[in-house]
Amino acid sequence: MTPRQQPEQQAPPVQKLHVRYAKRGRARFASHRDFSRAFERALRRADVPMAYSSGFNPHPRVSFANAAPTGAASVAEYLEIGLSERRDPDAVGAALAAALPDGLAVVDVAEAVPGGLAERLTASHWRIDLPGADPGVLARVVAEFLAADAAPVERMTKNGVRTFDARAAVVRLTADPEGLELISAHGTPLVRPDDVVTALRNRDDEFAAGVVPVLTRRAQGEWDGERIVGPFETRPGR
Repeated sequence: MTPRQQPEQQAPPVQKLHVRYAKRGRARFASHRDFSRAFERALRRADVPMAYSSGFNPHPRVSFANAAPTGAASVAEYLEIGLSERRDPDAVGAALAAALPDGLAVVDVAEAVPGGLAERLTASHWRIDLPGADPGVLARVVAEFLAADAAPVERMTKNGVRTFDARAAVVRLTADPEGLELISAHGTPLVRPDDVVTALRNRDDEFAAGVVPVLTRRAQGEWDGERIVGPFETRPGR
Protein backbone atom coordinates (compact mmCIF):
# COMPACT_ATOMS: atom_id res chain seq x y z
CA MET A 1 0.00 0.00 0.00
CA THR A 2 1.17 3.50 -0.80
CA PRO A 3 1.65 5.50 2.40
CA ARG A 4 -0.72 8.43 2.74
CA GLN A 5 1.06 11.67 1.93
CA GLN A 6 1.25 13.97 4.90
CA PRO A 7 -0.38 17.39 4.48
CA GLU A 8 1.75 20.47 4.06
CA GLN A 9 2.52 22.21 7.33
CA GLN A 10 1.43 25.84 7.26
CA ALA A 11 3.59 28.61 8.67
CA PRO A 12 2.40 30.09 11.96
CA PRO A 13 0.77 33.54 11.91
CA VAL A 14 3.18 36.46 11.86
CA GLN A 15 0.56 38.74 13.44
CA LYS A 16 -2.59 38.22 15.49
CA LEU A 17 -5.39 40.77 15.69
CA HIS A 18 -8.35 40.98 18.02
CA VAL A 19 -11.59 42.19 16.48
CA ARG A 20 -14.57 43.67 18.32
CA TYR A 21 -17.73 43.50 16.25
CA ALA A 22 -21.45 44.17 16.60
CA LYS A 23 -24.55 42.43 15.33
CA ARG A 24 -27.81 44.33 15.14
CA GLY A 25 -31.22 44.21 13.54
CA ARG A 26 -31.99 41.09 11.55
CA ALA A 27 -28.37 39.96 11.82
CA ARG A 28 -28.97 39.01 15.45
CA PHE A 29 -30.99 36.02 14.21
CA ALA A 30 -28.03 34.66 12.23
CA SER A 31 -26.58 31.48 13.70
CA HIS A 32 -22.93 31.27 14.70
CA ARG A 33 -22.24 29.18 11.58
CA ASP A 34 -23.93 31.77 9.36
CA PHE A 35 -21.82 34.52 10.89
CA SER A 36 -18.63 32.46 10.49
CA ARG A 37 -19.30 32.07 6.79
CA ALA A 38 -20.15 35.75 6.35
CA PHE A 39 -16.99 36.79 8.17
CA GLU A 40 -14.75 34.50 6.10
CA ARG A 41 -16.29 35.93 2.91
CA ALA A 42 -15.60 39.43 4.24
CA LEU A 43 -11.97 38.49 4.91
CA ARG A 44 -11.57 37.41 1.29
CA ARG A 45 -13.32 40.51 -0.10
CA ALA A 46 -11.19 42.75 2.14
CA ASP A 47 -8.04 40.99 0.89
CA VAL A 48 -6.83 40.28 4.42
CA PRO A 49 -3.70 38.03 4.19
CA MET A 50 -4.89 35.19 6.40
CA ALA A 51 -2.71 32.48 7.91
CA TYR A 52 -4.11 28.96 7.56
CA SER A 53 -4.18 25.91 9.78
CA SER A 54 -2.24 22.78 8.91
CA GLY A 55 -3.92 19.48 8.07
CA PHE A 56 -5.84 17.96 5.19
CA ASN A 57 -8.46 20.74 5.28
CA PRO A 58 -6.66 24.04 5.98
CA HIS A 59 -8.91 26.83 7.12
CA PRO A 60 -8.32 30.50 7.99
CA ARG A 61 -7.06 31.05 11.51
CA VAL A 62 -10.14 32.61 13.07
CA SER A 63 -10.95 31.97 16.74
CA PHE A 64 -14.31 33.02 18.16
CA ALA A 65 -14.73 33.82 21.85
CA ASN A 66 -18.00 33.42 23.76
CA ALA A 67 -20.42 34.34 20.97
CA ALA A 68 -23.84 35.69 21.96
CA PRO A 69 -26.79 33.30 21.55
CA THR A 70 -28.82 33.39 18.36
CA GLY A 71 -31.49 36.09 18.61
CA ALA A 72 -29.44 38.38 20.84
CA ALA A 73 -28.04 41.67 19.61
CA SER A 74 -24.58 42.75 20.72
CA VAL A 75 -22.07 45.56 20.42
CA ALA A 76 -19.34 43.58 22.22
CA GLU A 77 -18.49 40.38 20.33
CA TYR A 78 -14.86 39.37 19.94
CA LEU A 79 -12.71 37.14 17.77
CA GLU A 80 -9.04 36.64 16.90
CA ILE A 81 -7.53 36.36 13.42
CA GLY A 82 -4.05 35.20 12.45
CA LEU A 83 -2.34 36.91 9.50
CA SER A 84 0.42 35.70 7.18
CA GLU A 85 1.65 39.28 6.68
CA ARG A 86 1.65 42.25 9.02
CA ARG A 87 -1.08 44.81 8.50
CA ASP A 88 -2.18 48.02 10.22
CA PRO A 89 -5.09 47.11 12.54
CA ASP A 90 -7.06 50.24 11.63
CA ALA A 91 -6.71 49.47 7.92
CA VAL A 92 -7.90 45.90 8.46
CA GLY A 93 -10.87 47.17 10.44
CA ALA A 94 -11.88 49.65 7.73
CA ALA A 95 -11.60 47.02 4.99
CA LEU A 96 -13.67 44.50 6.96
CA ALA A 97 -16.30 47.10 7.83
CA ALA A 98 -16.81 47.79 4.12
CA ALA A 99 -17.05 44.07 3.29
CA LEU A 100 -19.50 42.88 5.96
CA PRO A 101 -23.24 42.66 5.25
CA ASP A 102 -25.84 44.93 6.85
CA GLY A 103 -26.31 44.34 10.56
CA LEU A 104 -22.72 43.22 11.14
CA ALA A 105 -20.14 45.89 11.92
CA VAL A 106 -16.52 46.07 13.02
CA VAL A 107 -16.26 48.28 16.12
CA ASP A 108 -12.51 48.09 16.72
CA VAL A 109 -9.40 46.10 15.79
CA ALA A 110 -6.31 45.88 17.99
CA GLU A 111 -2.99 44.06 18.02
CA ALA A 112 -3.28 40.91 20.12
CA VAL A 113 -1.43 41.00 23.44
CA PRO A 114 0.17 38.02 25.22
CA GLY A 115 -2.36 35.66 26.75
CA GLY A 116 -5.58 34.28 25.36
CA LEU A 117 -8.56 36.42 24.40
CA ALA A 118 -10.92 34.18 26.36
CA GLU A 119 -9.18 34.92 29.66
CA ARG A 120 -10.08 38.59 29.18
CA LEU A 121 -13.76 37.76 28.66
CA THR A 122 -15.02 36.65 32.05
CA ALA A 123 -18.18 38.73 32.42
CA SER A 124 -20.89 40.42 30.34
CA HIS A 125 -23.22 43.38 30.69
CA TRP A 126 -26.64 42.59 29.24
CA ARG A 127 -29.68 44.77 28.65
CA ILE A 128 -32.90 42.75 28.81
CA ASP A 129 -35.87 44.71 27.47
CA LEU A 130 -39.27 43.41 28.58
CA PRO A 131 -41.81 45.60 26.74
CA GLY A 132 -45.17 45.79 28.47
CA ALA A 133 -44.08 44.03 31.66
CA ASP A 134 -45.42 45.25 35.01
CA PRO A 135 -42.65 47.34 36.68
CA GLY A 136 -43.88 46.43 40.16
CA VAL A 137 -43.70 42.72 39.43
CA LEU A 138 -40.22 43.13 37.89
CA ALA A 139 -38.85 44.86 40.98
CA ARG A 140 -40.42 42.39 43.41
CA VAL A 141 -39.30 39.23 41.60
CA VAL A 142 -35.76 40.56 41.09
CA ALA A 143 -35.50 41.27 44.83
CA GLU A 144 -36.69 37.74 45.64
CA PHE A 145 -34.24 36.25 43.13
CA LEU A 146 -31.28 38.15 44.60
CA ALA A 147 -32.22 36.99 48.11
CA ALA A 148 -32.26 33.33 47.05
CA ASP A 149 -29.31 31.00 47.58
CA ALA A 150 -29.84 29.27 44.22
CA ALA A 151 -32.08 29.44 41.17
CA PRO A 152 -31.88 26.21 39.14
CA VAL A 153 -33.12 26.26 35.55
CA GLU A 154 -33.14 23.67 32.78
CA ARG A 155 -32.14 24.19 29.15
CA MET A 156 -31.88 21.81 26.22
CA THR A 157 -28.33 21.58 24.89
CA LYS A 158 -26.71 19.43 22.19
CA ASN A 159 -25.90 16.97 24.99
CA GLY A 160 -29.46 16.86 26.29
CA VAL A 161 -31.25 18.71 29.08
CA ARG A 162 -28.88 20.40 31.53
CA THR A 163 -29.54 22.14 34.82
CA PHE A 164 -27.90 25.49 35.60
CA ASP A 165 -27.80 27.61 38.75
CA ALA A 166 -28.72 30.99 37.29
CA ARG A 167 -28.26 32.77 40.63
CA ALA A 168 -24.59 31.78 40.93
CA ALA A 169 -23.72 33.58 37.70
CA VAL A 170 -25.39 36.90 38.55
CA VAL A 171 -22.99 39.59 39.73
CA ARG A 172 -25.51 42.43 39.57
CA LEU A 173 -29.19 42.59 38.54
CA THR A 174 -31.43 45.66 38.62
CA ALA A 175 -34.93 46.32 37.38
CA ASP A 176 -36.34 49.48 35.79
CA PRO A 177 -39.76 50.22 34.27
CA GLU A 178 -38.78 48.74 30.89
CA GLY A 179 -36.62 45.76 31.77
CA LEU A 180 -33.41 44.59 33.42
CA GLU A 181 -29.71 45.40 33.58
CA LEU A 182 -27.62 42.28 34.17
CA ILE A 183 -23.95 41.72 34.93
CA SER A 184 -23.21 38.01 34.65
CA ALA A 185 -20.04 36.01 35.22
CA HIS A 186 -18.92 33.51 32.59
CA GLY A 187 -18.59 30.01 33.94
CA THR A 188 -18.90 26.38 32.92
CA PRO A 189 -21.60 25.74 31.98
CA LEU A 190 -22.28 29.25 30.71
CA VAL A 191 -25.42 30.85 32.13
CA ARG A 192 -27.11 32.99 29.46
CA PRO A 193 -29.38 36.01 30.04
CA ASP A 194 -32.41 34.01 28.90
CA ASP A 195 -31.59 31.49 31.65
CA VAL A 196 -31.87 34.33 34.17
CA VAL A 197 -35.25 35.34 32.70
CA THR A 198 -36.40 31.72 33.00
CA ALA A 199 -35.30 31.65 36.64
CA LEU A 200 -37.27 34.81 37.36
CA ARG A 201 -40.37 33.38 35.68
CA ASN A 202 -39.99 30.20 37.72
CA ARG A 203 -40.41 32.32 40.83
CA ASP A 204 -43.62 34.01 39.68
CA ASP A 205 -45.86 33.21 36.70
CA GLU A 206 -46.77 36.91 36.47
CA PHE A 207 -43.17 37.91 35.70
CA ALA A 208 -43.22 39.29 32.13
CA ALA A 209 -46.04 36.92 31.20
CA GLY A 210 -46.40 36.73 27.43
CA VAL A 211 -43.47 39.08 26.88
CA VAL A 212 -40.62 38.15 24.51
CA PRO A 213 -37.31 39.39 26.01
CA VAL A 214 -35.06 41.47 23.76
CA LEU A 215 -31.43 40.76 24.64
CA THR A 216 -28.51 43.10 23.93
CA ARG A 217 -24.94 42.60 25.10
CA ARG A 218 -23.54 46.04 25.88
CA ALA A 219 -20.08 45.06 27.11
CA GLN A 220 -17.86 42.04 27.60
CA GLY A 221 -14.61 41.77 29.52
CA GLU A 222 -13.57 41.66 33.18
CA TRP A 223 -15.65 42.95 36.07
CA ASP A 224 -13.60 45.31 38.25
CA GLY A 225 -16.28 45.79 40.88
CA GLU A 226 -17.75 48.85 39.20
CA ARG A 227 -17.89 48.17 35.46
CA ILE A 228 -16.88 45.79 32.68
CA VAL A 229 -13.31 46.45 31.49
CA GLY A 230 -13.03 45.46 27.83
CA PRO A 231 -10.12 43.36 26.52
CA PHE A 232 -8.61 46.35 24.69
CA GLU A 233 -8.39 48.29 27.96
CA THR A 234 -5.95 47.93 30.87
CA ARG A 235 -7.05 44.99 32.96
CA PRO A 236 -7.91 45.30 36.68
CA GLY A 237 -4.86 44.97 38.92
CA ARG A 238 -2.41 45.06 35.98
